[in-house]
Amino acid sequence: MIHGVINVYKEKGFTSHDVVAKLRGITKQKKIGHTGTLDPDACGVLPVCLGKATKLCDMLTDKDKVYETVLLLGKETDTQDVGGTVLEERDTSSLKEEDVRSCIDSFVGEYEQVPPMYSALKVNGKKLYELAREGKSVERKARSVVIYDLQILAIELPRVRMRVHCSKGTYIRTLCHDIGEKLGCKGCMEELLRTKVERFTMEDSHTLANIETAFQEGSLEQWVVPIDEMFVQFQKISVNPRFQKLLYNGNHLPKAAAGETVSCADEEKVRAYDSEGRFAGIYEYHVSDKMFHIVKMFLDLSNT
Repeated sequence: MIHGVINVYKEKGFTSHDVVAKLRGITKQKKIGHTGTLDPDACGVLPVCLGKATKLCDMLTDKDKVYETVLLLGKETDTQDVGGTVLEERDTSSLKEEDVRSCIDSFVGEYEQVPPMYSALKVNGKKLYELAREGKSVERKARSVVIYDLQILAIELPRVRMRVHCSKGTYIRTLCHDIGEKLGCKGCMEELLRTKVERFTMEDSHTLANIETAFQEGSLEQWVVPIDEMFVQFQKISVNPRFQKLLYNGNHLPKAAAGETVSCADEEKVRAYDSEGRFAGIYEYHVSDKMFHIVKMFLDLSNT
């Protein structure tokens, strides 16, 4: 079984679920999960976790992301992108480029965003897009999202190409809609390309076709990022053999387990390895009790 993360280039027409299903067929293993939905019409970076790395899915979903998108002004749709039903169209001939730039710049920073009805968020156990397809609309609470950077790459009104660096939970479709609302001319998303998730960039991504070829040739492992390499920012500790039973059982570890030379700040996270050099999991040191507390365990001795 393959354990690690592979950077998939999701092509247009595939859902994120489609990518996972195809990878299961290619690798002949069931334990696979993606790290954040991309709409079928969107393309770009989709990190996919295999084997024990599926425990990473929620951790990668929480990372900030970078997108390139095309905002189409003058049109509002029910899905907030050009694939939806047009609700209203407005004339954009009087729009001034400087006003558009000023409006877009105003979205940098934290802002309250109302999730779209056509999204995978659940209300009372049902996904919003399922309710939307039934013609229903429910109240959604605004959520705080952060636009770290918003660069205008090109303006050819009524279209604006932008690069967006944003926090988790940000809907680019909704950002386009909100810009159109603030300008008073309506707006929707025409194109979307995700170029970065955490360390994974578009330049290092691989299509499903290339992944299948690599698997058949026995060279796929070269593209798989090992689980512990996802945490290289954390200090590495090797657990003393006399404390390894605690490690294998996922228990907290006393500071002595890491050796006297290891120094950790309060709430500092570390990568823990056993005496054979196998990565076990992520721990967090607490000064109050001088213990390493388990955050996430990855080592499974029954299937290593």
